[in-house]
This record gives sequence, structure tokens and C-alpha cells, in this order.
Amino acid sequence: MSTFHRSAAALIACALVLPIAGCARNKSAADTAYIARDVNTLYALAKQRMDQGQYEESAKLFDEVERQHPYSVWARRAQLMSAFSYYLARKYPEAISSARRFLTIHPGNREAPYAHYLVAMSHYQQMEDVTRDQRITQQAADAFGELVRRYPESRYAADARVKLDLINDHLAGKEMEIGRFYQRSGNWLAATNRFRTVIEKYQTTSHTPEALHRLVESYLALGIPVEARKAAVVLGANYPDSVWYHRAYRLIYYKEPRGQTRRS
Repeated sequence: MSTFHRSAAALIACALVLPIAGCARNKSAADTAYIARDVNTLYALAKQRMDQGQYEESAKLFDEVERQHPYSVWARRAQLMSAFSYYLARKYPEAISSARRFLTIHPGNREAPYAHYLVAMSHYQQMEDVTRDQRITQQAADAFGELVRRYPESRYAADARVKLDLINDHLAGKEMEIGRFYQRSGNWLAATNRFRTVIEKYQTTSHTPEALHRLVESYLALGIPVEARKAAVVLGANYPDSVWYHRAYRLIYYKEPRGQTRRS
């Protein structure tokens, strides 16, 4: 997974193409209080706070631009900049809310792919390791998938595809963890269902060879040697040099594959 700082740096490069106007004024912490200000001054102040690394304050000021000047062209820009600032502040639910509000009001805007990307990245940065609930991980996958489907040629689509590969590997890892738990508990049928999910839904991930081997183990434990052999054949055809194939072969035939040596 890309680190927060690398992802943020890429997003900064995109966000800074949005123009600003006027010059910023020095303000105290009361900047975000409701004080009627012209749109140029308010937008420039929000941008200044972002440049100074005061991201949450910057986001709130961009929200003020939209609140005080809802029908100006600046309001549209401020919505997106608010989402971006919340993202930099690691306030991911707020970033998602701002970006989705932009998409609801301006679905056909040329910056819509970027708003989708912000939503997806905000989910992505909240992903938990495979020992935790993967609801947010699935939300990240759905958001990146929507971005690729809607805007396959956008500047964000290539990164979205890379992130999807990483996310799918992550989700497959969760299925494997649960499947291995069921195996240890002797719940072979439930384990089989988890390993089949990896093979059918996440077959391009790094977990597929082990999933096939675990299927061999589970089918043998269930007394279904024919299905175990089928899984071993698929494993041998696609991953003949893997340690998982050697283990599966030994389980079925009690010897090493002919002409091959075991790898540890």
C-alpha cells in the first residue's frame, strides 16, 4: 500500500491546479467563525491555511466559501478543496462527505474523476489489517471500481487499478485467515467455502496457490478424494514449482512429483 505521504503528494499536485484569487490576510483562530467576507478573500485565506499545513482549518474555511457564496463559481471549487483539505488532515469521513456532495451537485463536472478518487483514497487510508473487519476495505474496492468503470481513461484510473490489485490481495488474505481458522476448528465445509471464494473471486492474487492446497486438505478431510485430486491438478497446472503443489501432491500420492525436487 502506498504511504499516506506519497498519496497526499500526488493529490496535492492535482489540487493545486485549481486557481485562487486575491491575497490572503493574517487571521487568528477565529478565521472559521461566520464573518461575511468577499469570496476572493475567503478563498485565498483558506488556500493560505492549506499551504501552511493547517488542513482542518483550511477545510472549514473552504466550507465557508460555499456557505457564504453558494451560487458563485468559487463554491464549486471550494467543495472539492474542502474534501482535499479534510483528506490531508486525515479526517476521512469528512473528506468523503465533501467529495460526495460535490458529485451530487456537479456529477458531470470535469473534476468528477478527481472527486471519485478522493472518496476511494479516503476509504483506502482507513483499511484495517486482515485480522480486523474488512467493511472499509470493500468500500475502497467499490469506490476504485466505480472510478475505473466511469472514467477508464482518466489520469486517476491507472492508480485505481493498482490499488484494486492490492485491495483484492488484502481481501483474499482475509478469506484465507478465516478459512485456516475453520480448518483448525475442524469445520471443513466452511473452510472449503472460504478457499473456493479466493479461487473464484480473487484468482489473480498471491493467495491462490495456498487456497488450492487448502482445498486439497479440506476435501480429503471431508472424504471427497476426487475433488481433492481436481484441485491438485489445477494447482499443478498453474503453479507447478510452488511449495503448495509439492505439499498437495504428497498428500494425495505420498511422494514427490516426478522429475521435480521439493522447494522449502
